[in-house]
Amino acid sequence: MNPLLKVQELNAWYDHSHIIQGVSFEVYAGEIVTFMGRNGAGKTTTLRTMMGLVQKCKGNVLFDGASLLGLPTHIRYQKGLAYVPEERRIVPSLTVEENLQLGVLASTLRGEMSALVEEIAQTFPRLKERLHQEGTSLSGGEQQMLAIARAMMARPRMILLDEPSEGIMPILVDEMFELFTRMKQQGTTILLVEQNVERALSISDRAYIFDQGQIVHQGLASDLLADQEIQDKYCAV
Repeated sequence: MNPLLKVQELNAWYDHSHIIQGVSFEVYAGEIVTFMGRNGAGKTTTLRTMMGLVQKCKGNVLFDGASLLGLPTHIRYQKGLAYVPEERRIVPSLTVEENLQLGVLASTLRGEMSALVEEIAQTFPRLKERLHQEGTSLSGGEQQMLAIARAMMARPRMILLDEPSEGIMPILVDEMFELFTRMKQQGTTILLVEQNVERALSISDRAYIFDQGQIVHQGLASDLLADQEIQDKYCAV
């Protein structure tokens, strides 16, 4: 079986700083894969480079067998690769429903907007209750759910999630990880950057560990969850 996503010898720079140094990995359709590692290890920069948000890079990013390098971010989104950055970036003056509608403006699904809102509302029951509220009325965790739901509006094949549980109250963290499991069951492949290592590994199939811009370890999530020495070495704050 060919991977849905294949990253080959990816390098990326911010100005003269060589942040990502020869990173290669694969993600298969239907998986949840987690990136582990301390802050500054290169996880977020890898996601941003995959989405075309880092201009100085080399290597290759293959999505469903076709290279994405050189394509603008919105085309990558149209091809089925979505990204939710750590900064939630909802539009607070718009309602929840209007924020959701923004998720299909750059896609080929604009004609299905109403049906898509209803579909997403079923997956995100907390948002369904708040469709006509302004974004400013939502808690931080609810805003994060809205950012994820907006990305899901275009029915992506794969979604990149950067620190989704950061700064969110525990009860909403529980809901969020249950949501990720449902998304996987519904056919969405997930690549997750998450500092809550135990929770992330508990729902993941595999994981890659980053250190100083390189992947230094990889394995089954269940094996890494049981390996406290590896977690302490590479993930402890």
